Amino acid sequence: MKPTLFLLLINLFLASCNNQIPAPPEPVGPLPSPQQIAWHEMESYAFIHFSMNTFTDKEWGFGDEKPEWFNPSELDCRQWARIIKAAGMKGIILTTKHHDGFCLWPSEGTEHSVKNSPWREGKGNLLRELRDACDEYGLKLGFYLSPWDRNHADYGKPEYLDYYRNQLKDILTNYGEIFEVWFDGANGGDGYYGGVNENRIIDKKTYYDWENTQKLVLELQPNAIIFSDKGPGTRWIGNEQGYAGKTNWCLLNQDSITIGGAGDKRKMLNEGDENGTHWIPGETDVSIRPGWFYHESQDNEVKSLGTLLDIYFASVGRNSNLLLNIPIDKRGLIHENDSAALMNLKAMLDRTFANNLAKNAKTEASNFRGNHKKYYPSNTLDNDKNSYWATDDGVIQSSLTIDFGKPEKFNLFLVQEYIPLGQRVKSFQIEVYIKDRWEVISEGTTIGYKRILRFPMVESQRLRLNILDAKACPVISNIEVYEAPEQI
Repeated sequence: MKPTLFLLLINLFLASCNNQIPAPPEPVGPLPSPQQIAWHEMESYAFIHFSMNTFTDKEWGFGDEKPEWFNPSELDCRQWARIIKAAGMKGIILTTKHHDGFCLWPSEGTEHSVKNSPWREGKGNLLRELRDACDEYGLKLGFYLSPWDRNHADYGKPEYLDYYRNQLKDILTNYGEIFEVWFDGANGGDGYYGGVNENRIIDKKTYYDWENTQKLVLELQPNAIIFSDKGPGTRWIGNEQGYAGKTNWCLLNQDSITIGGAGDKRKMLNEGDENGTHWIPGETDVSIRPGWFYHESQDNEVKSLGTLLDIYFASVGRNSNLLLNIPIDKRGLIHENDSAALMNLKAMLDRTFANNLAKNAKTEASNFRGNHKKYYPSNTLDNDKNSYWATDDGVIQSSLTIDFGKPEKFNLFLVQEYIPLGQRVKSFQIEVYIKDRWEVISEGTTIGYKRILRFPMVESQRLRLNILDAKACPVISNIEVYEAPEQI
């Protein structure tokens, strides 16, 4: 029996629908892991420097400090977590052991720890208290464990590596989910070393056996992001002043960087590598004060609101996460001046991003993939991180126009790529339609997870994003436009 006309029409309709939906763009270059995508979405979190140096008024302890010197009178990790949560940050990374070797938990392999201090009568465990506080306030927790130990007698010898890895096993198995493990590059030099006051130089390339040390971390915490000069989860941004490069690729060639020896690679770390072999995005670490540890003499040197805003836009606004250090004072609390600065910053950012002018705007594009709604330019305004505007394969130079419906004043433009398909854009510009013609008001190079451009206030009904160059067809997931306070 011949099929009915109705069935033929149904089959033709289904076939037509299938043919109309083009395949998504092919991924380009190294891609982020799911863990890295979750890390990108955190955007900013706090660094906590608090240890023996807090009480000796130093930045780097020598290793000869006495445990009884550590004695905070009012230590309250809940106060830390409450303030950091209120400041809008998503987590805390704690210095569990700095270069002086003093441990903030009762580490079994050393006497140089809180177990021999008067704090909590020697029964305290700061890691446990902070874990509980982070859980209460919905914050993620990360740990810094200095590879250098100026107190331990075996530092520089093979035996120390066993000690260090046992410490890693301890802190990564007893305190729940750890979102980031932080390794710095300050390794080797003079120290106390169990009473032997001498200079011990190590081979930074081989001593720590970083490949297997990092493998251990991921065995214990498979979702953790590992920070070091070269990742593999996230890289140092190349400075401690609070700014990523205006060009900032999430890509890096790991073989071009040595942990602890990246001083001559700062430009590469700051800007990434367009042709990098791995997805290793930058993390911008900076302190809210001149020092990393608390010093009473710096109570009036907390960074101003203007400086903190500049840091935010030069880090989060340039495709980098912000790790903002908050030193804990001798009481064991975040100082009132630091708390006030954090609250002022949060209030200003809330004002800045309160009213997205593009939210209900209309869009059009010079091209969208297969002329299908799955890739409409309006996807950039739908508040769905998994939808995006994409062009046809081979269409690089393209534009997306936003029509607000009436003239609007604005001075801030935010744009995001859909990074699960890779970082693509190499250059772009922003135009506004004024006096019957388009005028360029700002331009940039890379976008990545998030790029925020600031410019003098303009007034226009229409704004246009022009993609000038990219590795492949652009894939833009989000656009926002704001009238920020003039201080921004």
